Amino acid sequence: MNENPTPSTPPAKPMAVVRTPDERFGGLPDFPFAPHYVTVAAGDGAGTRLRVHHLDERPADGAAAESGAESGAETIVLLHGNPSWSYLWRHVIPPLVAAGHRCVAPDLVGFGRSDKPVARLAHSYQSHTDWLREALLDRLDLTDVTLVCHDWGGALGLRLLAEHPDRFRRVVAVNTGLDTGEKDLGPGWQHLARWFQFSQRAYPETFRPSGVVAAGSASAGVLDPAVLAAYDAPFPDEEYLAGVRQFPLIIPISPDDPASEALRGAWRVLETLTLPFLCVFGAEDSVSGGDHTALSARVPGAHGQPHAVLEGAGHFLQEDWGGELAALVADFVRSTPAGVGTA
Repeated sequence: MNENPTPSTPPAKPMAVVRTPDERFGGLPDFPFAPHYVTVAAGDGAGTRLRVHHLDERPADGAAAESGAESGAETIVLLHGNPSWSYLWRHVIPPLVAAGHRCVAPDLVGFGRSDKPVARLAHSYQSHTDWLREALLDRLDLTDVTLVCHDWGGALGLRLLAEHPDRFRRVVAVNTGLDTGEKDLGPGWQHLARWFQFSQRAYPETFRPSGVVAAGSASAGVLDPAVLAAYDAPFPDEEYLAGVRQFPLIIPISPDDPASEALRGAWRVLETLTLPFLCVFGAEDSVSGGDHTALSARVPGAHGQPHAVLEGAGHFLQEDWGGELAALVADFVRSTPAGVGTA
């Protein structure tokens, strides 16, 4: 008889997750879209599945033909950032669908109608990359994608592009970037420092995603209270805000950040890609100030493209320039050939 048996490994503890009640999403202004869901592996070792929400809007039968876009219909994926959700794209989606395109807009895990891990440390750069990849590429099996990415939607989406370039046709980058932590934070470092501090120190009663969106919009003082409430709808209380509060802390700020090596690898691919790449930035974006050269100067497919810097537009330019952004995306789709290439 073995008197010293090998101790058994205790079973993994399931990830603690909350889900925003559906009734909080009823009657939101300018948001008539039906919800759709897939599930992805939480990665907790306990078999937990996370429900990921996405919009999936398509032209009605015959709409593409009537618009003259039947031969150029595309799948357009719109990725939001922090602390917004797919509501951000409500003015961008309808014109693109009217032009004959399918629009898929997921809510990142921790945001919108998607499940929300409660533990702050569950929200890592790697976990969010894995969740997004499984949702878009495995569960929805999207191919020939036109990627429109904003804020953290670019920080995650551009990494997916680098890891799976065969799935993408073109990119529109909107007030976003892909930092490895090896350079300083640029001219917007003071704003980022204030955001880092606020996101960690603000009391629950004063930490509202709507306030962040309003502060980054040109129409900050005139946003409808119902619109502000819609941005807060996914987050009934502090327990639901783990992702919003953690995202600022996983922005790489040193070359030995846990995500930096994977991001350096992503850049090695991005610097060879010749697929069409357009930047649309806000001149009043408090982080970039409208400077998109961190992307447009490094990605070969961005060279010679009609990049746009929208005067008067802030970080959340979708609030003020949604129709204009949709038109820029639609024009870019029409004017650029499909395909993946390397320099």
